[in-house]
This record gives sequence, structure tokens and C-alpha cells, in this order.
Amino acid sequence: MATAKTPATTPASASDAVTAAPATTPPAKTAKATKPAKAKVVKPAKPVKPAKPAAVAKPKAPVAKKPVAKAVAPKAVAPKVAKPKKPKLVRDSFTIPKAEYLVLDDLKQRANKLALPAKKSELLRAGIKALAAMDDAALTTALGNVPAIKTGRPKND
Repeated sequence: MATAKTPATTPASASDAVTAAPATTPPAKTAKATKPAKAKVVKPAKPVKPAKPAAVAKPKAPVAKKPVAKAVAPKAVAPKVAKPKKPKLVRDSFTIPKAEYLVLDDLKQRANKLALPAKKSELLRAGIKALAAMDDAALTTALGNVPAIKTGRPKND
């Protein structure tokens, strides 16, 4: 396909040259490289299966109609119960006199006899709950019965 080019016009005077736009030629189209078409591979057609003859209709025995039950409301779907989040645990260490530490062992044995095996941490947590449930006067009395000790790691003897 050939494109016709228009001849460029020249201005008649120098003043026209400034105002006149230069004539432009449309850009030449580049020939697109076309890929050769691939030959299609024709697969042989699958053999057509003969249609099955229609099933012979058997006469149906008269069926006694059952009374239609009233529309049952769909079961209410219980919302998924979110598992309670496990409380964040805090690891701590403390110093305790040997005599009070032995009391923990005695309390563990008492709990075992009551068929309630308990760990040291469970006994300490139960004691904290018991202290929290006390009124101010009882808490003051309980804290007065506990001697103050030096904090920190004990010296090796």
C-alpha cells in the first residue's frame, strides 16, 4: 500500500516563513512482521455412542399420600463459641524461708489426701485469692504475721 506524499509548500515571503508552519509528512507505516500461521493438528473425532433406548415406564402402584407435616422452622444455628483466651502467664522467682517452703509440701500432701492433687503454683495462687478476698483488717493482720526478709538470691553457705 503506497502512501501519497504531499509536496512541501514554501512561503512566498520571509514574513510568511515565520508564521507558516512547516509542512509535515505523515509518518511512514512500518511493515509488521507477521508470523506464519501454525498448522492446526486435527484430532480424529471420537466415535459417537448410540443413544440408549428410553427406559420402559413401569406402571406405578398407587401410593398413599402421607399427611404433610407443618413447615418446621430451620434449626437455629448456634454461633460459634469463641474459645476463651488463655491468660498470659508470668514467670517469676522469689525467696522464701525454708520453713515456709516445707509448709507448701505439707499443703500438697493434704490436697492429695482430699483427692485434689495440687502443684506449688496452684497453692500459691489459692493463697493469693484468699488474701484478695480478705477485708482490710484481716489482710493487715495476715501481713503482720509474715516476717520481712531480704530480697534477692540467698548466699551459698
